[in-house]
Amino acid sequence: MADPSSYRPKPGQIPDSPGVYRFRDEHRRVIYVGKAKNLRQRLANYFQDLAGLHPRTRTMVTTAASVEWTVVSTEVEALQLEYSWIKEFDPRFNVKYRDDKSYPYLAVTLNEEFPRVQVMRGAKKRGVRYFGPYGHAWAIRETVDLMLRVFPVRTCSAGVFKNAARTGRPCLLGYIGKCSAPCVGRVTPEEHRELAEDFCDFMAGRTGTYIRRLEKDMMQAAEEMEYERAARLRDDAEALRRAMEKSAVVLADATDADLIAVAEDELEAALQIFHVRGGRVRGQRGWVTDKVEAVDTAGLVEHALQQLYGEERGDAVPKEVLVPALPEDTEAVSQWLAERRGSQVSLRIPQRGDKKDLMVTVQRNAQQALGLHKTKRASDLTTRSRALEEIAEALGLDSAPLRIECYDISHLQGDDVVASMVVFEDGLARKSEYRRFQIKGFEGQDDVRSMHEVIGRRFKRYLQDKERTGEWEGAQDAPLTPEGAPPAPAGGPGTAADDGEPREDDGRPKRFAYPPQLVVVDGGQPQVAAAKRALDELGIDDIAVCGLAKRLEEVWLPDDDDPVVLPRSSEGLYLLQRVRDEAHRFAITYQRAKRAKRLRSSPLDDVAGLGETRKQALIKHFGSVKKLRQATIDQICEVPGIGRRTAESVAAALATTAPAAPAVNTATGEIIEEDDGGSS
Repeated sequence: MADPSSYRPKPGQIPDSPGVYRFRDEHRRVIYVGKAKNLRQRLANYFQDLAGLHPRTRTMVTTAASVEWTVVSTEVEALQLEYSWIKEFDPRFNVKYRDDKSYPYLAVTLNEEFPRVQVMRGAKKRGVRYFGPYGHAWAIRETVDLMLRVFPVRTCSAGVFKNAARTGRPCLLGYIGKCSAPCVGRVTPEEHRELAEDFCDFMAGRTGTYIRRLEKDMMQAAEEMEYERAARLRDDAEALRRAMEKSAVVLADATDADLIAVAEDELEAALQIFHVRGGRVRGQRGWVTDKVEAVDTAGLVEHALQQLYGEERGDAVPKEVLVPALPEDTEAVSQWLAERRGSQVSLRIPQRGDKKDLMVTVQRNAQQALGLHKTKRASDLTTRSRALEEIAEALGLDSAPLRIECYDISHLQGDDVVASMVVFEDGLARKSEYRRFQIKGFEGQDDVRSMHEVIGRRFKRYLQDKERTGEWEGAQDAPLTPEGAPPAPAGGPGTAADDGEPREDDGRPKRFAYPPQLVVVDGGQPQVAAAKRALDELGIDDIAVCGLAKRLEEVWLPDDDDPVVLPRSSEGLYLLQRVRDEAHRFAITYQRAKRAKRLRSSPLDDVAGLGETRKQALIKHFGSVKKLRQATIDQICEVPGIGRRTAESVAAALATTAPAAPAVNTATGEIIEEDDGGSS
């Protein structure tokens, strides 16, 4: 625990202008980001008597070891920089909302030549128009099915579209009139885009125009005694009305607004957002957060506005945002929202009428969401805590292993040997911390030696990070490179490269900076012994090691002749199985990807200057790599675009590459002659 007075800036050092500040811990990790109209006044609040601070603020300032700040010109710039830094550094003491599920959106891909209507989840993409979010994907499909009668926009995938264009026959929707069939040229790209834009206008709330137009056309068709056409237009208008009825009218004045409500207690808060467009509720979503900083309702609202609109532009930011409490810097937040929308945005608390009544409904939803979340989490926390306590008791640990790392080796008959590392924190998978390794210290199949190499490489990086921060006093005396484990090439998080140079101390989480309390290996005594030996060679003696053998689900400890047998009903055994199975899944996925990439390779890949187009020209001309290998240099030169020097390089590459072994019919033993078209 640090004393805040040890890093308190000297009087007069802190400017009295707007800015953004960062607290860092002793490892230079950013743990809190904040903004202020007056940096001097705001930071002075953190360095008062600890007894007068909020408990969460007191925890933050005693965890921190330094503070730094950046001066900006305006409060709006401070708001934007604060949002950017929170997103970049992911500080542990900042409030961060998390979705309670992945919401589906109705999306129109206006960035394509032939826009497509589809259901989308996840991060929003540039050039795609989104409507929602919806509570269920089936609600989107019902709405789209009704609207395709009037706006027959493409809904098929790229593969189906290309196949229809190739064969000249549209899909079923094209035959029944629910697609304008641009794939076969029934409409031009311009006409299809106009349909897609009309679809978007209707979904955005401009509904009256289209229904009135259909009714006018229907009356005209009836007067001209085109009764079949009139009946079809009548059904189209009715379909649009039914689509509109899917979302109830809540505001009579066709308001475009987002309503935000907060339900909170001392530890957690739940947020509900209703998206109202054209007076109708077009979407609803909910967020929850732990109150890891001392924050009131206004602060929760400000954080929500940053997260909700930080990546949005244009109409995605509504004209009006209704909230239960105004942020401290209301004017700056309103200006920031207006800049993102491109026009004025009203940020206010509803006082009377329909909007206040609707806010009561949103608030009720927030209260229910908080109660449901606490019920679920209480159950989950109880189970996870019991599992961690059972593991600690069974393995003789001093405390529950809050961070568990599990390693698994995967290969196919000794080829493409890889390893995986998965991380569970507080009993939950932390996928951003997962890592992959290629085994390069030796060739062939040896799971024990592979495990020794992987554990050595992972914890060598951990010691390097500790040495850089001055935490590890004996790092110079420990052998940082395990025997037979050469450094692998550097790479980004989640890649197979793991032994590159450590990143700079810029506050971002490092890939191997956090040690686990428990290392789990997939295997029995030999694998456990290899992992323990790797840790011993590095001088690490404060990390527990165990192995989980698949045969009888026995837990093995180093230097023990007998396994630890946990009851089949044990929550601790169930957690270890989940961790082991996740490591196995992650390893085998990587191994299969590597194998597929190797099988797709061709000896032509090694020819310098030979691009994909000329490779395909060679294969098309000769029919296969096998026939190309038999060709002379003069014959290769006959291929358009292939000069003599390139032909010589191709011939040399194929001459030094042995042809693939012949395929064998395992039922008859017959050797199958086949052309290796494109790979060998």
